[in-house]
Amino acid sequence: MKKIVLTLAFAFVAVVGFSQTEEELKGQLSATKDSIAAIKGRADAIKSKIDALPGWKKGAFGTIGANLSSFNNWYGQGTPDLASGNIGITVNAFANLNEEKFFWRNSGNINLGWVKFDDKNDDTDDDSFKKGTDVFSITSLYGRKLGKNWAVSGLAEYRTTILDNFNDPGYLDLGVGATWTPITDLVVVIHPLNYNFVFSDNDTVFESSLGAKIVADYTKKFGAVNFKTNLSMFQSYKSGDFSNLTWINSFGYTLWNGIGLGFEFGLRDNKQEALNFALVDTPTETFDTVDNKLQTYFLVGLNYAF
Repeated sequence: MKKIVLTLAFAFVAVVGFSQTEEELKGQLSATKDSIAAIKGRADAIKSKIDALPGWKKGAFGTIGANLSSFNNWYGQGTPDLASGNIGITVNAFANLNEEKFFWRNSGNINLGWVKFDDKNDDTDDDSFKKGTDVFSITSLYGRKLGKNWAVSGLAEYRTTILDNFNDPGYLDLGVGATWTPITDLVVVIHPLNYNFVFSDNDTVFESSLGAKIVADYTKKFGAVNFKTNLSMFQSYKSGDFSNLTWINSFGYTLWNGIGLGFEFGLRDNKQEALNFALVDTPTETFDTVDNKLQTYFLVGLNYAF
């Protein structure tokens, strides 16, 4: 009987001791998390001060997406012998100079894609990769500071395609106005005096004009996350048919040694491009009758942060 009592007593003490140890460990874990959060907060505050210091700040990140497949005698689908693929590459880069009295911000975006759909049983079928997504833009903004958040600025922005129909069309915006920088990583450009030069072989559709330019760019790195969103708008004073809008959002999450997951989504509204495309099949199409659908694209794949 004494042995049983002693055994139960030891078991009780062991359970109590284990419970106390678990509670102590949970308390230590909670304190550690609080300490990590505090350290991260201090590190982010220091980084914000570093970002605000004068001098050049440079960076780049990109995404590669690929999907390749090959089927032989796969009778369950309409094309049993098929080779297909989709490859996409996107790169975002920036080089920004911030000084006491002026700033100079430069950025570029490129997104290229190729697609393939080859029926191996069709000798006339194209077995090569065809050009798909084709986006290229580069921007340079210079400003003389009037205060902490405002500056008189000049902007040059060029957009085109490079795989196919280079500079046809191509858009060059040159303008002056004001730039607002409410926080370190956000830049809002407001240029009421801007000329939109349009380069194209089809002069009956594409036309240059004077208008207003608005650009909003936010580029930020949150730990392992790279994020960039850029909105570029031109409002023509001559006609709304010559206005355009492009909005590109890029996201990269680093998992290991700069490699991670990436996503990019873009949209565009451009009535001149819509009409130029429609005239291929409908020569009688006009600005008043064309269906100006919103243009979109996205890319998902591996990401690399430089």
